[in-house]
Amino acid sequence: MIKKIILICLNILIIIYLAWPLPNLSDLPQSVKSTEPGDTVQMENVSAYFTDLERPDVISFYVNNYQVKHPLSFKINHPPERAKQIFVGTIQSYYLEEIVIPFKQSLFINGFDWQKDVFTKEDKKEANKMLVDGQEYRVKVTLRTFTTQNLFISYLLILSIQLLILKSIPIYKKLFKKS
Repeated sequence: MIKKIILICLNILIIIYLAWPLPNLSDLPQSVKSTEPGDTVQMENVSAYFTDLERPDVISFYVNNYQVKHPLSFKINHPPERAKQIFVGTIQSYYLEEIVIPFKQSLFINGFDWQKDVFTKEDKKEANKMLVDGQEYRVKVTLRTFTTQNLFISYLLILSIQLLILKSIPIYKKLFKKS
């Protein structure tokens, strides 16, 4: 009986978690929103900004204004080469980080600092300068979100995980009893 009450309470908490609204994605401060092709409507859920903010400032902005506003969210640091799989094969990248809200959404933050580009030789870096309306910027930050389309499917997936765990417990008990 206690196990059933615990499971019911756990599932109520899961439903509350899934119903919890996603945080709004704020514009990056001290930046100019990109209107370049591929940064507006050409790619789904993509936006980009030109800025002079350093990586820690960009990441801490999105951690403070996105990640901390949802329970259970966490951050992952990816190798910059992975940006070509997430965005487009021609994107330049210096860093790539992801904020994950499990079973709901992922926000990828790709930053390209032309002065710190490790994939371009020193004498060729000048060609990567970013000029927007006559203003030079060091960094281009590109964002992309992937959102779960159906929370019911997410809930079914969580239920399946629960069932798997519940079915595994007796098996583990038998294994450790024999040892």
